Amino acid sequence: MLAADPGGTMSIQSPERPESRAETLPEIAGYTVLRAIGHGGMSTVYLAEQTALGREVAVKVMLPEALADEVSRRRFENEVRTIARLEHPHIVGIFEVGRSRDGLPYYAMPYLARGHLGQCDFTQDESRVASTLRALLSALDYAHARGVIHRDVKAENVLFDEANRPLLADFGIALRHGYSPRVTMAGLAVGSTAYMAPEQARGENVDHRADLYSVGVLAYEMLAGRLPYIADDALAMAMQHVQDPIPRLPRERRHWQRLIDKSMAKTAGLRYRNAQQMLDALQKIERKRQSAGFALSRRIGDFFAGLRRWPRGVWIGAALAAAALAGVGLRQLDRKQEPTISATSPGPAAAPAPAAPTPIAPIDPTDAMLRPPPESPAERWMRDAERQTAARNLTAPKDGNAYDSLLAAWRADSDHARLPAAVDALIDATSLQIQQRLKEGNAERVRDYLTHADRLARDTRRANSPALKRLHAALERGLRERIDEAAKSGDRMAAVATAELAAKVLDDKTAATGLMKTALAVVGTPRDASLQFLHSGGRVVAIGRSEVSRADYARFAGATGRAPALCRERASLLRVLSPRDWTSPGFEQNDAQAVVCVSWQDAEAYLRWLGQRDGRRYRLPTAAEAKQIAAATESKPVAEWLADCEQGCRRRLAQGKSWRGAADSRPLDPSRGYDDVGFRLVRDP
Repeated sequence: MLAADPGGTMSIQSPERPESRAETLPEIAGYTVLRAIGHGGMSTVYLAEQTALGREVAVKVMLPEALADEVSRRRFENEVRTIARLEHPHIVGIFEVGRSRDGLPYYAMPYLARGHLGQCDFTQDESRVASTLRALLSALDYAHARGVIHRDVKAENVLFDEANRPLLADFGIALRHGYSPRVTMAGLAVGSTAYMAPEQARGENVDHRADLYSVGVLAYEMLAGRLPYIADDALAMAMQHVQDPIPRLPRERRHWQRLIDKSMAKTAGLRYRNAQQMLDALQKIERKRQSAGFALSRRIGDFFAGLRRWPRGVWIGAALAAAALAGVGLRQLDRKQEPTISATSPGPAAAPAPAAPTPIAPIDPTDAMLRPPPESPAERWMRDAERQTAARNLTAPKDGNAYDSLLAAWRADSDHARLPAAVDALIDATSLQIQQRLKEGNAERVRDYLTHADRLARDTRRANSPALKRLHAALERGLRERIDEAAKSGDRMAAVATAELAAKVLDDKTAATGLMKTALAVVGTPRDASLQFLHSGGRVVAIGRSEVSRADYARFAGATGRAPALCRERASLLRVLSPRDWTSPGFEQNDAQAVVCVSWQDAEAYLRWLGQRDGRRYRLPTAAEAKQIAAATESKPVAEWLADCEQGCRRRLAQGKSWRGAADSRPLDPSRGYDDVGFRLVRDP
C-alpha cells in the first residue's frame, strides 16, 4: 500500500522502523494527522483525515534534510504542482500541496490500502502480468509526452485501488526532462537500486528510457517471481545493473525474453524508443499466446519436459523394450525375404516385379517448432564474456577475461545480436575500475584500463558508442575532482602528478592543459615549497631542493632520542680521543647547512619518523633520480646517501662530489657516518 514506500527513497536494505524515530506528528492545516504509516530516506507518510471532507488521505511530508534550502523547497513544490496536473486512470493523483506548521513541504493523495505489486504473485497468471504492464506503460506514455520522467518505477510504487486496478504512485519525486538529477539523487542513491537503470546508477542524467528499464525489471519480477539481480547492499545491486548480463527467464516464459532483453538493455539507445513501442511489443506477445500454434508448442514442450522427469529405471526399461521390439521386427522381415523352393524342376527365373515406391513419411510440423535455432559461432565466447564481466575479470587473467572473450566473439561473428551491449557493458565496468584506481592514485592501472577500453571499442567498431564517451567524460571529471581535492588539502605534488596523468590519457589536449594550469596554481604547504618535481619510473615524485639540514635533523634527534652515529674509522685512535658526530663534525656549520656524519641507517630512521608525522611516504633517492637534481651550490658540497646498494646491501652507495674530492659514486658502511656525506628526501605521491 502507499505506506510501504513513502518517497522513492527506500533502500533495498531494511528501512528504518517507525519506532526508531520520534513520534511527534506534524501539524497541517485542514488535516488531522492520525499516525505515521511509512518512512523513507526523504520523507514520512502519514495517515490523516481531511477535515472538510471527512475522508482518509495519505500525506507525504518531506524531511528537513531532504530539502535543506528554500530554493530546493520551492522547486520541489513546483514539480509537485506539475505532477498534480497529470490526470490518468493509472496514475495516483495529488489532492493538495503545501507546507506544515514547521515549514516542511507536503502533499496529500488518496490512501490506497489494498497493497502494492510487491505483495502479489502473478507467476502463474501471464494475463495479469500483461494487463499490469499495459496499465503502467499507458501511464508512462502519458507522462512522458508531457515531459515528466518518473525515475522511481518499482513494485512498491504500483498500488491497487478498490477495483483492483494498478496505479503508478510517487510521481511526486519525478522530474521534468532537463532538471538536474541531483534534486533527489541523495535519496535515490541509497534506495530503489533494484529497479534502477545503469545510467541512473552511475548518477548520470536520465531520460524516459530509464523508466522503461524499470518496467522491464518489473516484468521479469512478475514472471519469474524474483528480482533479476540480488545483492546485499545498494552499491552491489547498482554494479550488477551496470555490469551483469540480463538473466534468462524460465523455459515456459521464454516468449517474454525478447521484451526483457530490449527493455533492460545496458545502453539506453538499445532499448525501446518509447512506452508506445514497448506496448506494441507487449501486444505481439499477447497475440502469440492466444494463437493455436503457441498452445500446441506449449503442450509439446510440456510433454518432453515430462519425459525428462521420468526416473532412470523407467528410461532403461523403455529402452530394453524398444530394443526387443526392434529385434522381433527385423526377424520377421528376414523371414519374408527368404526364397520359396519349388518341388518341381526348376525353370527359367521369372523377372522380378518392380519394387513398390517407398512411401515418404509425413513431415511432422512440430519438428520444426522443436528444432533449436542455429547457434552463432560466437555464442560460447559471448557467454564467457558476460560471465567474466560479472566476475570483474575484465582484462585479466590471461585467456580468462572479458576483453579477450569479446574480441574472440567479434572475430567469430561480428553481427551477434548481444555483442554491442556486451562491449558497452565491459566499457562501463572498465570506467568504474578507472574511477577506483584514480582514487587510489594508481596511474599505471588507469592507463592500462583506458588502453584496453579504447582498443576494444576501436576493434569492435564501437569507437563512437555512448559507453566510450561516458568513460572519457567520467575520466576527465575524475581527474578534475582529484586535482580539486589536492588543492583543498594544499597538496601541490598530488595535483601536478594528476595533471601529468591527464596529459597522457585525455584526448582533449585543451582540457589537459587547463588541468595542468590549475595544478600549478595550487598553493602547497611550506614543505612543498622546499620540493621540486621530477619524473621517475613513469610517475611524478617530489624531491628536496637541498639536503636535510642540521636544524631538521636536530628536531628528529630531540623527538626520538636517537644516539648519534660515530664519524670516524673504526680503527682510528681519534675515534676514542676526539670523537665526531653530526653535532660536531670537525668543522663549523650553521643550522641551515646539510647535516653530515649521519649513517645510512640514521637517514632511514629520520625518513620513517617524518613520514609518520606528516602522513606521507618518504625515502632516499635512487641514483637515477639523484642525477636529475641540480648541482649543490653550498661552499662545502657533500655527497648524498642513496637507496641503491652493493654486495647484497651490506654496503650502501653515496653519490656526488664532496668537499673531500671523493669519487662520484662509492660504496660505504651503512652503520657509520661520514663528514662529507649527507642526504635528501624523496616524497612519493
